[in-house]
Amino acid sequence: MPTPSMPKPRRILLGSLFHETHSFVDEVTPLSDFSIREGEALLARRGDGSTVDGFLEVAAMEGWEVLPTVDYTALPSGTVDHAVFESFLARLDAGLRAALAAGPLDGIWLALHGAMVTTACPDPEGTLLAHIRSVPGCEALPVFGVFDLHANFTAAMARNANVLVAYRENPHTDARESAVRSARLLARALKEDAAPRMLSCNAPVVWPPTGTGTADAPMRDLEALARGIEEENPTIWVANVVGGFSFSDVPEAGVAFALATTGSDEEAMAALARLTETAISLRERGLPAEWDIDEAVTDLLKRPGGPYLVVEPADNIGGGAPGDGTSVLRAFLRHGVENGVVAIADPYAVSAMAGASPGETRKLAIGGKGSAIAEGPVEAVAVFVSASDGEFALEDLNSHLAASQGSRFGMGPSVVVQVEGITVLLTSRKTPPFDLAQFRSQGIHPETLKAIGVKAAVAHRRAYDPIAKGSYTVATLGPCTSRITGLPYKHLRRPVFPLD
Repeated sequence: MPTPSMPKPRRILLGSLFHETHSFVDEVTPLSDFSIREGEALLARRGDGSTVDGFLEVAAMEGWEVLPTVDYTALPSGTVDHAVFESFLARLDAGLRAALAAGPLDGIWLALHGAMVTTACPDPEGTLLAHIRSVPGCEALPVFGVFDLHANFTAAMARNANVLVAYRENPHTDARESAVRSARLLARALKEDAAPRMLSCNAPVVWPPTGTGTADAPMRDLEALARGIEEENPTIWVANVVGGFSFSDVPEAGVAFALATTGSDEEAMAALARLTETAISLRERGLPAEWDIDEAVTDLLKRPGGPYLVVEPADNIGGGAPGDGTSVLRAFLRHGVENGVVAIADPYAVSAMAGASPGETRKLAIGGKGSAIAEGPVEAVAVFVSASDGEFALEDLNSHLAASQGSRFGMGPSVVVQVEGITVLLTSRKTPPFDLAQFRSQGIHPETLKAIGVKAAVAHRRAYDPIAKGSYTVATLGPCTSRITGLPYKHLRRPVFPLD
């Protein structure tokens, strides 16, 4: 008897676009700031802890033929040059059309952030998804993907995708897991020949990143409600709670909810209404209090042991700030802190220490160059300790840094200097403080310190909370301020809390 032919593997197109855009910093993000992987280099992300890696794991288990297109990834920063998006879209489109020419596709899977803004487009992700739908042969193709909890979710994203899955945790310890969940839902859709669709709504609420930690209200309550909705109604494949990104000046910035369902629109809209009503009732809880910086440093100096974290959301590198603010360094020096550390992104200061020998002193202007609203440089006599290329392997592949950047990160040429009692790590490239290897790779042991300055909002907690004796979130001057009512919004929908 003839041997039955093996079924052909499912052909799934893969692409990735990842940028969180801060509209209120004075920079335009160029193509050179993006890491670009294409073809086999995209497949080589297997094992690096990223969301793409999570998809590739499921693809291997399902026996899919993965057709890689392109991956554009950059650290959070200012508005993206629209030419970057045009370049990405052209390369993805070329890969998509080539894949279709070689045979029918079974699906598309995308790794997205969801809060990109370009100089000409407020919604690149929605535009990308709409473009895919416009390509002949893609009108009804399953389009699935994963996106960041801090996306600004739009109607165009919902209208042109079948299932997009948001991270559920902040810090984003589940980014890769969310990608796995999304890819498994794609596998389910293919096996069941199902076509889920998305519905979404934007709440009249915007919270700063400091108000979107999922260990606390209001996000904890919203995530619990979303999980309950999924359990109550099996036709709802996923219920996403989107914290939003308050520093993108776009109409749909802020809190949103998005469901994927094979059930009725009425049931889905009722679930979205429950989530929205809960967000409105908890809106005040998304505006956490912050310490006065001098009171915080005075208090930590009275306490035994350490380390104590002085967390500075206004210079949150993970939110697009320049990472060179000097407020915490100034406070440490002002109060005579001994055995403290801060990391400051300042390639000019790094260059000024070129060729220095251990113990050599030089006058430096440290930090304070990247934001007009933050405090300026600290003029200091710095003692050279060490220099390196700034490369390090991440200790934690479940961190948000790994989810976007992979298992290694480069801070660029870096130096360690001593300024009075404070160790200062100067880097050429801003580095989100999401992994302790940033310091350990430079011979700095954070567990032994009294005080650590942290330029973050929430995402640092995964790395730092296990070693911290205490933590102070402080109000300083900077572009990622938690006091968002003072930001010069021009495009945000109104009315919206807390602006109105």
